[in-house]
Amino acid sequence: MNNSAGAASSLETAPEEPEQRSAKAALGAWLLTETAEAPGEHTGPHGRAGADRRTHWFRVMCLTGVDYFSTLGYQPAIAALAAGAVAPIATIVLVLVTLAGALPVYRRVAQESPNGTGSIAMLAKLLPRWGGKLTILALLGFAATDFMITMTLSAADATAHLVENPFAPEVLHGQEVVITLALLAGLGVVFLRGFREAIRVATVLVGLFLLANLVVIAVAIAHLIGNPIVLGDWWTVLTTQHSNPLFVIAIALVVFPKLALGLSGFETGVAVMPQIRGDDSDTEANPAGRIRGAKRLLTTSALIMSGFLIASSITTVALIPAAEFQEGGKANGRALAYLAHEFLGEGFGTGYDLVTIAILWFAGASAMAGLLNLVPRYLPRFGMAPAWARATRPLVLVFTAIAFLITVIFQASVDAQGGAYATGVLVLITSAAIAVALSARARGERRAAIGFGIVSVVFVYTTIANIIERPDGIKIAACFIVGILVVSFVSRVSRATELRATSVRLDPIAESFIPEGPTALQLIAHEPTDLSPERYRAKLEHARAAHHLPPGKPLFIEVTVKDSSDFEGELLVRGVERFDARILTVESSSVPNAIAAVALHLRNELGCTPHIYFRWTEGNPITQLLRFLLFGDGEIAPMTREVLREAEPDPRRRPWVHVG
Repeated sequence: MNNSAGAASSLETAPEEPEQRSAKAALGAWLLTETAEAPGEHTGPHGRAGADRRTHWFRVMCLTGVDYFSTLGYQPAIAALAAGAVAPIATIVLVLVTLAGALPVYRRVAQESPNGTGSIAMLAKLLPRWGGKLTILALLGFAATDFMITMTLSAADATAHLVENPFAPEVLHGQEVVITLALLAGLGVVFLRGFREAIRVATVLVGLFLLANLVVIAVAIAHLIGNPIVLGDWWTVLTTQHSNPLFVIAIALVVFPKLALGLSGFETGVAVMPQIRGDDSDTEANPAGRIRGAKRLLTTSALIMSGFLIASSITTVALIPAAEFQEGGKANGRALAYLAHEFLGEGFGTGYDLVTIAILWFAGASAMAGLLNLVPRYLPRFGMAPAWARATRPLVLVFTAIAFLITVIFQASVDAQGGAYATGVLVLITSAAIAVALSARARGERRAAIGFGIVSVVFVYTTIANIIERPDGIKIAACFIVGILVVSFVSRVSRATELRATSVRLDPIAESFIPEGPTALQLIAHEPTDLSPERYRAKLEHARAAHHLPPGKPLFIEVTVKDSSDFEGELLVRGVERFDARILTVESSSVPNAIAAVALHLRNELGCTPHIYFRWTEGNPITQLLRFLLFGDGEIAPMTREVLREAEPDPRRRPWVHVG
């Protein structure tokens, strides 16, 4: 017996020391410190604690540029492989679509959605209630596809540049997955340290990368000028193979979807808008300076990238043998790196490789920034993610873990992830073009609506063509969408009994209804579907007969469900008098949660003890539960009690619920 007791005792968990509890509390506080919400109060990547948290638009451009500009590392080779001698013409088509299509679209998005929620927020306004929420979740699935694959693909491409360098140790070959995982871990560490660290690193990397590419392209152009026969050979091949100019343009249009990677960066450009320092007179409702800076960011980056794309496409196609672009060739996926080694020597070429590896590794920073902005601004607010998903650092750990999983699944292959990347980019740009066209139409801007409608058609064609050619992209995106939907549904159910009210306010009339001092406050729950005097009298008589109400004049409380798809928000309680009845009216997304929030507010702020009186709801309990989850009503009494039980663990301080 004693031995048994001793064994049981040895299995008990030792109580935590004060130092251990303090360390856990400090870790929890550090993880939850930064958040993307409430930019006027918080210190997250898209928030601020004072204006010093924001920075000049040019530095923010460098953060988006690590994604956008880094495509120079592989875009010229992709163009040459897809279009051959027609690659420069196809690249010019890409630049025209960029400057005449994507740029005007996102300048408009920056104007109408300046708080970092981008075109998704614009579509959400056009599609209210559950239809809008489901559309947002689907678009978030494509955004997750774009941003997550940006992280994993860029890290994998950085690994490829590292392994393929002539000076790379032989031991690195075959270790692509391990190297890619290490690069992703490093990216996560940077964001755990803080968002300002990411901007500093991005500014240095973009400056070095653009300078290195400028040197390579300048030397290549000088070589073309000194050897015009090389350029003539390319022109001969182009005109011999494709003598009809219209046929050349047709081929350029056909291969254009394969070059869609060169359009990346616009969505993240508007996603990081809240980080731009605006004017002193800026407000959250009208951040004119921030909008102006964002437009400069988008225009400057588009012009820089367009110049580099055209120059790099001409020089690489003219100076590199076509065979080198094929799989196994020295220019496959790294055309400018090939020119750097060929014309500037192995030393400069290796330096170029190192800078390219660094910016490709950090290209995921803009994608991480986009995710850290979008997810906290939507999913927790919709009840479709845990409350801790508002914080930056836990999300960094989650996204890094997902990136690890994707890398292992695809074995760090750039080609295997290219289709999903292009699909995510194109769907987001297409949705932005459609949102802008619909917005212009709603504002009565007929010419703008037609123009943006044409741009939408172009991107719809590009998206469909890409999906047909590379269906794996839409399959991967579908996995992200299904994953987000499942997580969102589970989270919505698990958080259904939260209070949901961010705050409760009573108007002067409602305050006048509340008795002063600690007393028992009687609230009769009443459905606002029948506002006849007979109904109020019948409800009061039932409450007195079923619950033996003490003497006094009770208040009625009525909750109107305005949009059950919403999850949380401020509750404004208005006082109304009808037929000698005093009524507290509230608009909310859920009846039980609103009644519980009002009752707790009255208890806390006014020092009274609310007693809430209900009638049992008729109907199948399972059906009523589903009505509560989907439409915010259903079985009101037990759900109100459950919300109160979770919000107030102490039964002695909990408002009373009476059902009859």
